[in-house]
Amino acid sequence: MRIIGLEEHVVLPVVLDAWTRAGVPRIPQRGYGDDPIARRLRDVSDLRLADMDDQGVDVAVLSLATPGVQNLAAADAVSVAREANDALAEVVAGNPERFQALAAIPTPVPEAAVEELERAVTRLGFRGAMLYGRTGDKLADAPEFDDLYAAAERLRVPLHFHPQTPAQPVLDAYYSGLGGVGMGLATAGLGWYYDLGVQYLRMIFSGVFDRHPELQVIAGHWGEVILFYLDHTGILAPDAKLERPLADYFRQNFWVAGSGTVSERYLRWTAEVVGTERMLYSTDYPYTYGTRPGGFPYLDTSGGVARSFLERAPFTEEEKAAIGSGNWERLTGQAPAGITSSAPV
Repeated sequence: MRIIGLEEHVVLPVVLDAWTRAGVPRIPQRGYGDDPIARRLRDVSDLRLADMDDQGVDVAVLSLATPGVQNLAAADAVSVAREANDALAEVVAGNPERFQALAAIPTPVPEAAVEELERAVTRLGFRGAMLYGRTGDKLADAPEFDDLYAAAERLRVPLHFHPQTPAQPVLDAYYSGLGGVGMGLATAGLGWYYDLGVQYLRMIFSGVFDRHPELQVIAGHWGEVILFYLDHTGILAPDAKLERPLADYFRQNFWVAGSGTVSERYLRWTAEVVGTERMLYSTDYPYTYGTRPGGFPYLDTSGGVARSFLERAPFTEEEKAAIGSGNWERLTGQAPAGITSSAPV
């Protein structure tokens, strides 16, 4: 079974320099310093390949760690995205059997975002792009991004969204007064998923997918909470005057991956809601590589767990193979001869 991981993070010198100028906190989780996470984020050769072998991952689809270039000043965002994509393309060209990449997109300049997506797909050979929810104070459903979504639909490439830290007023209202635990709760503990999940719903309710019915979005972290409350949220659909039932958007426009959370409960629930034909695979490397203080085995894909988790899944061998790589290859138009599916793309 071939496994392609879609949310495999990397940082590059040009991005670290830009984040430093922009005042982004210099923490290991963003690639600064000599912490194991920081070193793994910066590595795109021997260390990463050895970890992929240890996990049981055949191909890593590389993308910038959050927040990408979306919180940079307009001029920096354009130049940094272009340079980062050129660097990622070189990494892929150096080892195309093990690496693919998702493009960085300079959403602070919407017209440049369209141009860079075009360039990354048609000239650099990228299979899609990674976005990070908000751009400054603009949410993902802002009208400024409509041309970007139209371009992705026309180019037939998916947009993978990753969360970023909630806006400061949200941090102050919900996560303040808890010390270091507060920021952890606001990000990887819980807040990330609500922040992006609400933006997915805003995209649906504001008509993004009605205007672009072929737009394909990849949601990590088992759907960013939304799948677990879809029955409740669906009661709003009549007021929103949607063209389809709410659940249909998730079964026709969304693909869902687990981002390294090796939970069979979440796996089964996702399959029940969207079907195995809309499921992809990811390990959220390096954030889920190796046991963290306190020990959370459901957030550790090392020691072959990335592969064994899928091998033990309660699905047919064909469904496992589709989740491991076949659905990604079908989504991006790279499916080898013989791989077919009746599911819409």
